[in-house]
Amino acid sequence: MDKLSVTVTILERTYKLAIERKDEVYLRRAANLIDSQVKDYAKVYGHKDNQDLLSMVALSQITQLVKMYDDIKYKDNNLIQKLSELDVLLSEELEKTEVM
Repeated sequence: MDKLSVTVTILERTYKLAIERKDEVYLRRAANLIDSQVKDYAKVYGHKDNQDLLSMVALSQITQLVKMYDDIKYKDNNLIQKLSELDVLLSEELEKTEVM
């Protein structure tokens, strides 16, 4: 495991983290996204307590994550069903050819 020490800034506070090198780009993008969304919420709702703003961002992001998870789960289940149907059709065709 190749660890990397990085520093990210959210709401003018710095956070030093030790992460896997392969995760650096994702961590930096996530930190920038959080910082940007907090600032957007501050503009829209007037500056509120930073804890409130961070909570709103967390709720928004997790809501999107839950939606994506449910969508993937639905598509996976749908794919499994279609593959099962295809398997039945192929099995029927194979049985027909074996009988001949």
